[in-house]
Amino acid sequence: MTRKPQVNSAGEKELIKAEEQLNKFEDNVKQLTLDRMNEAPLEEKEEQTKLSSKEIEKAPGLYLKPFRSIGCRDKFNENYRKEYEEAKEYVHFIAENNEVVGEDIDIWTRPFAGMPAEWWKVPVNKPLWAPRYLAEQIKGRKYHRLVMKDTVTEQGSVGQFYGTMAADTTIQRLDAKPVSSTKSLFMGR
Repeated sequence: MTRKPQVNSAGEKELIKAEEQLNKFEDNVKQLTLDRMNEAPLEEKEEQTKLSSKEIEKAPGLYLKPFRSIGCRDKFNENYRKEYEEAKEYVHFIAENNEVVGEDIDIWTRPFAGMPAEWWKVPVNKPLWAPRYLAEQIKGRKYHRLVMKDTVTEQGSVGQFYGTMAADTTIQRLDAKPVSSTKSLFMGR
């Protein structure tokens, strides 16, 4: 630990103020828990798929299968059979890569213990059919951006003291949007 430099009384007061502001900032950063970050607003993104709903309905959906699979020696826990049956159902969705627009998505999945790890190459901006666990994993790819903002922390007798406060937003890195196969509510479907 470094020791404090030798300064006059005015400098000592400034050092104490700076240390207090640093402590307040550290407390603010410590309050950024995962629960608080998950409450952060989701940043708006423009939809990448330029297909109309009619084109999506007519387009043949690609059925995906894993590009590579690595086996597992663990036994599947039969207590999770119902969840597994639901997760492996094929769903119709459109994948989007919001970070590198137009680039295919390479992703590994292993939804349950005892299942093999699977490597998927997912094309973007096209209607796809793939297991629900793949679509859910793509949908869950997001991160939190911490932004520093200057705010007034104290009103002093001499003037205002400015400090920085951490604020956060959530960025959806990858997205999986469902494709609606129903044409109308009144068509009995």
